[in-house]
Amino acid sequence: MRVGVSMYSYVSAVQAGRLDLVSFIHEAKKIGAEGVELLDFFYKNPEEERPLAQAALAETGLVCGVFSVANNFAKDDPAERKIALERILFGIREAVAYGAGTVRVFAGNLPPDASFGFDEARAWIVEGLAEASDFAREQGVRLGLENHGKLAGRGEQVRGIIEEVREACGHDTLGANPDTGNFLLVGQPGHQGVAEVADLATMVHFKDFAPAPAGYEGHVYDGLDGAQFRGTVIGEGTVDLEQCVSTLRAAGYTGWLNLEYEGDTDPFEGVPQSLVNTYRFVRGA
Repeated sequence: MRVGVSMYSYVSAVQAGRLDLVSFIHEAKKIGAEGVELLDFFYKNPEEERPLAQAALAETGLVCGVFSVANNFAKDDPAERKIALERILFGIREAVAYGAGTVRVFAGNLPPDASFGFDEARAWIVEGLAEASDFAREQGVRLGLENHGKLAGRGEQVRGIIEEVREACGHDTLGANPDTGNFLLVGQPGHQGVAEVADLATMVHFKDFAPAPAGYEGHVYDGLDGAQFRGTVIGEGTVDLEQCVSTLRAAGYTGWLNLEYEGDTDPFEGVPQSLVNTYRFVRGA
């Protein structure tokens, strides 16, 4: 496994104007990452920023192993689903430009007003991901479906969607992006969720969460059962990360394991420590 850092780990620093795309790449090099994960979320002007990022990668010798997009096919308006598809197609083109082998994708989530149900939304998700998979295959890129939200939050949900998409398009371009922390939000221990999809993994998000104490004033993530969680430095939460790595290794996974720090501690402190701990899990497993 190769260890990288997702730029989302520094989202608070970016929003505060303390970091941009180029300085993130140099920061990742400074703290010892082997590669980076870039996201459409951080682009302001792709045509201007892409060559700057490519130059920073060349200068640092780092690899962009994954380009991530945030799409939502759970929309009853075909025009909105087309926008979701176009977002993935954009991500695939960016992956090709950066030499990244994988694009992180989402399925989508049900609307708050419950105006349509799971089965209807799932059909749209499968249709959209199948079409995206065809284009990705033409470009020599894999897709990684993240366990994110209610429609694709648990391991068995992710697996089911991937299997349906593969049957629909006739190839295995779509795989899984097991996010070790997100499983907790749908009541599934991280190592159990990883075990559900390890053999399908095309990328991994290495994240740690812990239950948020009563009265916690930092950012919290709400679980389906009402439980609340906070992000932590890798190795300081409750996810059994050692077992996650062991399961991935047993499944033969050798791709990118990108740490995604979502704690409240300044990322310039939390991410380097998370990286040290990530290497400990990966190299010591």
